[in-house]
Amino acid sequence: MGNDKIAIEDFKNFLHATFHIKDLGAPKYFLGIEIARFVQGISLSQRKFIMEIISEAGLSGCKPAVIPIEQNTKLTTAEYDKGISQDDDLTLEDPSIYQRLVGKLIYLTMTRPDISYAVQTLSQFMHSPKQSHMNAALKVVKYLKKCLGLGILLSRRCNMEMTAYCDADYATCPMSRRSITGYCIKLGDSLLSWKTKKQATVSLSSAEAEYRAMAKTTCQIVWLRGLLKNLGI
Repeated sequence: MGNDKIAIEDFKNFLHATFHIKDLGAPKYFLGIEIARFVQGISLSQRKFIMEIISEAGLSGCKPAVIPIEQNTKLTTAEYDKGISQDDDLTLEDPSIYQRLVGKLIYLTMTRPDISYAVQTLSQFMHSPKQSHMNAALKVVKYLKKCLGLGILLSRRCNMEMTAYCDADYATCPMSRRSITGYCIKLGDSLLSWKTKKQATVSLSSAEAEYRAMAKTTCQIVWLRGLLKNLGI
């Protein structure tokens, strides 16, 4: 990447002489990501990939959902539920269906930060999914049907100011009592980085959980600042 067109062309010629590459010009579709250029900037979305997920899940004719996951949803493993009557929440006979669906949703979070929390919750049960886990995953797919075209806009207008937001819940996980960190970092109006992840240790207070979230966000800020410095910014 760079703004020296002569240097870029020289580098392309060098690569072509060595590896016989083909220059396809400005990208429009790459690994399921649709790239569109506007006056406002560059838009990244995965509309076609979402439609494939909906079709494979058999939800083409379903009613869209308003939110990706219900508030205060408490999903647990089969081991945690031992001794509790769960006749309507049995372990799936073929876990690969759930694993494949959640794997696609994980890839989708590259342009859809709005499902990050739901996907991190679902990804905890890949080894032994239950019917309740599958229902929650299908709920995310129904939500995606409601807003197919959402994505990321990399704005051409940038004041080069980095802004970060972070938050944490407190002991939400019913099995481990660990808290969840969520953050997003923007450069100007462009979203650069985001994550939702369960914290590594149990926090003894909500304040401790918040500080852990800020520490994780700060580490990402330091890394991004180093990357931007290497790019000459």
